[in-house]
Amino acid sequence: MAKPPPPTDAPSLGDLRKEIDRIDEAMHRLLMERGDIIDRLIRVKKTEETGSAFRPAREADMMRRLVQRHHGILPLDTAESIWRVIIATFTHVQAPFSVHADLSAGDALMRDSARFHFGFTVPFIPHMGSASVVAAVSSSKGDLGLVPAFATGGGAWWIALEFASAPKIIARLPFIDRADHPAPLNVFVVSRAAADAMVTEVETWSIRVSGWGAAPARAIAPLAEFIAVPDTAFDGAALLVSVPAGGKLDDITGALVKAGASVRSTALVGSHATRYTVPAEKP
Repeated sequence: MAKPPPPTDAPSLGDLRKEIDRIDEAMHRLLMERGDIIDRLIRVKKTEETGSAFRPAREADMMRRLVQRHHGILPLDTAESIWRVIIATFTHVQAPFSVHADLSAGDALMRDSARFHFGFTVPFIPHMGSASVVAAVSSSKGDLGLVPAFATGGGAWWIALEFASAPKIIARLPFIDRADHPAPLNVFVVSRAAADAMVTEVETWSIRVSGWGAAPARAIAPLAEFIAVPDTAFDGAALLVSVPAGGKLDDITGALVKAGASVRSTALVGSHATRYTVPAEKP
């Protein structure tokens, strides 16, 4: 049986392509308009001091709104990466910076994360070891450092963040958390950001303990995520503990002591937004 002819009022292929061209031109004009506003912003600030343009709280809010309004056939991965590259590129325009990355957890995985979140305009500088990344960021005026959010055998790199003048953990990526993320490597972002630009939902603490073992690890596991590495200075362990929103450091230290460990020192080494979890789609 022959198919009926399409409705006479249906748009032609040429008409649809013209609509796509119109939208493409509109998006390009809006990007250039955004650039004009950034140029005005730089003049208003009357400075191009590197590092001053990082706004972790604003970025987290932008990404949450992106997920909440997203629908249709465009993959969320694509929309997320486009917005990330736009944010990173215009931040780089305001205050040029480089991304230093620890490749010890896997070259391809870390490069995927860096390119997905920061694009190709921002210079990428590879390192072998998180301590090297932190040292490079510390000696810069506003570079970013990407370090794995898990133990890699490189020691307690976060101890270098304990000093007041040191950079801090300002974000955790990927921010939009889902099982099939194309850049799934969990990383901390280390840099300098103005105090009023930080997100304080999840606090990251450097905690040094003696008497570390299976019991203290089990005691704090339900309370917070943590990384633990040997700390020869105290004959114990150095911990990087992420205290979630609503959690308390006192609860962590109390659980450690109750489990037989001694808390030698604590220092706040940064904070970041609670990651936005996208539920897995039902089959």
